[in-house]
Amino acid sequence: MMQKRLNSLTLKFLAMALMLCDHLWATVIPGNGWLTAVGRLAFPIFAFQIAQGFVHTRSVKKYLGRLFLWALISEIPFNLMYGGAAFYPFHQNVLFTFCLALLLLSLLDRAEKRSRILFFLLVPVTFAAGYLLGMMTMVDYYGYGVLTVLVFWLADRLPHPWIFQLAGLWVINVGMMGGMIYSLDLLGHTLEIPQQGLALLALLPIWLCSGKPGRSSPAIRTACYAFYPVHMAVLVLLQRLMARG
Repeated sequence: MMQKRLNSLTLKFLAMALMLCDHLWATVIPGNGWLTAVGRLAFPIFAFQIAQGFVHTRSVKKYLGRLFLWALISEIPFNLMYGGAAFYPFHQNVLFTFCLALLLLSLLDRAEKRSRILFFLLVPVTFAAGYLLGMMTMVDYYGYGVLTVLVFWLADRLPHPWIFQLAGLWVINVGMMGGMIYSLDLLGHTLEIPQQGLALLALLPIWLCSGKPGRSSPAIRTACYAFYPVHMAVLVLLQRLMARG
């Protein structure tokens, strides 16, 4: 049986490092495809932790409020990195993705507490609504990102959750997203792997997570939130300095 050695804080640090790799590729170190390849693992880990955060938070309203506040703070750095301008309405940062997911999880949670039948009826409706809302609002990872959070939350309510996690991420990342194809020669056969399919490797550290929070304090929590806008702002600044030089 797999020993769960990682706590939630360590898992979060890993996701932050993987996200940084992806954003380095997108800004100051273009052309290094391995950076964005390993970066595919970041989002599922964050999505897993959002689902876990929803389950364990003492106040969903406060949790959602914090995410929304940092989403607002992060939007200009995200716009500058993604669209090259402070105002770029065609793509919103990932914290807005998580805000949408939390709103839908709140709906499902209330339905589950009222009636199991209502809950099971609402699950496919909520998944469809999450996908459409993510696409319409153009949040990061679009509807696929919202679905990923819902998959992790729902998996905990099913027997053998790892099976549903694996199947759900396969459908979302390979079946729905796909993306650039890597071709590998293996024993005379060509194996084709969609780049986004690498996101499934995120399940390995997720399955190694014990669920224990690790060291926690208001300063650490604030630093983890602040990392998102701050690192994007720094990368944008470095990118512009390099362009001038």
